[in-house]
Amino acid sequence: MFAKISAFLLGLFGWKVETTIKTYPKKHVIAVVPHTSGWDFPIGILTRSIMRQEIKYIGKASLFKFPLGPILKLMGGVPVDRSKRNNFVDAVVDIFNEREAFAVCIAPEGTREKVAELKTGFYYIAKGAGVPILLCRFDYSIKRVQIAEPFYTTDDMEADMQFINDYFRGVPGKFPAQSF
Repeated sequence: MFAKISAFLLGLFGWKVETTIKTYPKKHVIAVVPHTSGWDFPIGILTRSIMRQEIKYIGKASLFKFPLGPILKLMGGVPVDRSKRNNFVDAVVDIFNEREAFAVCIAPEGTREKVAELKTGFYYIAKGAGVPILLCRFDYSIKRVQIAEPFYTTDDMEADMQFINDYFRGVPGKFPAQSF
């Protein structure tokens, strides 16, 4: 029921979700680009509902303070303290290894500002956990959420990242000048 309501709400604003995936992997990292606006969050939440997946998301710890924090956590949020040097990748890999099913959404740009390179934490998480990456782009020019077939990392990180960068590069976000 929530999937139909979510599809209706996205449709009201002209958005559609496009994917050829019939069955989602039980475990995966979903990388979403571009991330240029706060509007990416509600689009992502609605998309997650349409996918019928329990996908966690990661946000900066400062967003998880009262009064919004408990709501964000209830909606699947996981706070990350980026001011401390900690081994976040290993911690997330451990979560994947402890659970039968787990999915987490990461914005590899790490900010809503323009970046020249994607951060690689999502890649190392997927590689360390042995799970695929779902590449997901929010194309504001045509109002489409596009989810590619699962991508499995190889032993050639440079080639893998080239493929990932090519998939995302030039996709216009809400604020195109800030897009990857």
